[in-house]
Parts: sequence; C-alpha cells; structure tokens
Amino acid sequence: MTKGLFITVEGPEGAGKSTILARLYEQLLEDGVDVIQTREPGGISIAEQIREVILNTGNTEMDKRTEALLYAAARRQHLVEKVIPALEAGKIVICDRFIDSSLAYQGKARGIGMEEVMKINQFAIEDQMPDLTLYFDIDPEEGLKRIARHSGREVNRLDLESMEFHTRVREGYQTLISQYPDRIQIIDASKPVEAVFANAYQVLTDYLQK
Repeated sequence: MTKGLFITVEGPEGAGKSTILARLYEQLLEDGVDVIQTREPGGISIAEQIREVILNTGNTEMDKRTEALLYAAARRQHLVEKVIPALEAGKIVICDRFIDSSLAYQGKARGIGMEEVMKINQFAIEDQMPDLTLYFDIDPEEGLKRIARHSGREVNRLDLESMEFHTRVREGYQTLISQYPDRIQIIDASKPVEAVFANAYQVLTDYLQK
C-alpha cells in the first residue's frame, strides 16, 4: 500500500487558515480523495486535554519552556495515535498546525530559540515532517482586527499577547519559509476568502497530481 501524505496548514492568528482548511477538506472529499482532517494541539482525547491547559486564558503564569514541552507532548500523542496510522493506511492527513507553529511561536516569539524548540520536537516527532505546508500569510495587525470582528471564534491565551509578539511570530514563519522553500507554500491570506480558498486549492491539487 502506498503511504499517505501529511499536509499541514500554518499561519499567524487571524489568518483564516482553519476556515479554509475545513473547506479544503470538504472539497477533497467531493473529489473522492481519502482524506482526514485534524488539528494541533488536539485531534485526539489526550491532546485535546493538553490543549485546554495550554490555551486556557487563566494560565498566564505558564513558563515558556513548559508551554513548548506541552505542545511537544500533545504533538507526540496525536502523531502516534492518529496521524501515523492514517498515513500508513494510505490516507491524506490535513492538519491545522504542526511543528512550524512551535518554532515560530515558542522558538521565535517567546525567545527560546528556534533550534532549541526543534530539539524538543525532534524527540517528539522523530523524523515525521510534513510533506507539504500551506502557510497563510497576513499582517499581524490585520489578523488581530479580524479576530476582534469574529465574535464566534475561540479566544485563546495567544490572542492576548502584544502586537510585538505577533510580529515576531510572523518573522519566525519567514525564517522557516527560507529554510524549507520546497515544503512551505505561501498563500496570501489578506485577499477575500474565495480567492484565498481558490489559491490554496490550486496549490494543494497541483501537489497531489505530481
């Protein structure tokens, strides 16, 4: 059996990646693709419990290294319990966030260091990196304005961070794009949602047809 493909979706807060991911998933199902949709942190019971701790707005005293370790722990469980079995069954897995988020948020924005965070995550993921990553890019100020307008969205602890923090997140992603230019494909998330979806779907289907 052919091994599946691991596709991740990344972006700063307010980029709209989760909305587009849901539409991509539905479209791929219509196209007859054997695909599953999941997210980080979460996707399975243990990781969802860890998510509640990480993103709880009351946990403002959480140490930045504790945060990085919790993300890595959730990632490990999700990987071995859900992602790897699906890939081994030949499915396409589309995941809302993966290791790039930890590198950008904890490595760059929290100031731990991207290499340090990569070391933590190498223990968690071994050699399981994404095959393709769609990065939804948006100016941090515009992203946070979108969140403020979207009253139905889950507000998490990261939304409460300063504009400087979110600017560093974007800088972290820019570093990753330069490190992994073949894997990470940039989607302009500042455009209207239909244009963003069309762009993302085109990039994804082009990759699947290789």
